[in-house]
Amino acid sequence: MKLILLGPPGAGKGTQAKLLVQKFAIPQISTGDILRAAVKDGTPMGVKAKSFMDAGGLVPDEVVVGIVKERLQKDDCSNGFILDGFPRTLPQADALQDTLKSLDKNLDAVISLEVDIEALVERLTGRRSCPACGAGFHVKYEPPKQDGICDKCGAALIQRDDDREETIRNRMQVYQDQTLPLVTYYQQAGLLSKVDGMLPIGEVTVLIDALLKGLR
Repeated sequence: MKLILLGPPGAGKGTQAKLLVQKFAIPQISTGDILRAAVKDGTPMGVKAKSFMDAGGLVPDEVVVGIVKERLQKDDCSNGFILDGFPRTLPQADALQDTLKSLDKNLDAVISLEVDIEALVERLTGRRSCPACGAGFHVKYEPPKQDGICDKCGAALIQRDDDREETIRNRMQVYQDQTLPLVTYYQQAGLLSKVDGMLPIGEVTVLIDALLKGLR
């Protein structure tokens, strides 16, 4: 299975990717993870990426695509892969298509987790975490027994900076401007399937399984 998972931040791509990894024994490829790994391993593209990162700049598309290409050539990708968080833009999607063609690989499916943005903002801004033991809560869906206090260790709960409303709305806007056009792109290529990402995790998994069974 060679798959792409699309969806805004917090839509559940990472959760579903991990379940697919277990089911198909194929790697989840997250650009953030492989970028860090390439820099750490000192691969040719990792060295290039590091020069931009050290200068405080964004890593250009051709370097990111090069790092993805390096990763796709590893043995564990021979039976497939799940791309999570890549491509993010139309130029990246075009470059990925060229890369896959050069490796004689074809995508099987692109799964778009469809979500209501306002509901997603509520879901994400309501998250609270314990800085002491790492336990997670939600002010509406999974509140602690005592407001603001961790059930497990009694420490005061915090809201992470990346769960603040302004930060989340900025990330959503970037997604809508840059990544949402990929839905149309892959729809026109006949590869896109939409899944309701607002359903409970287990139900989303069942829908994805049914889609992939149809492909096999």
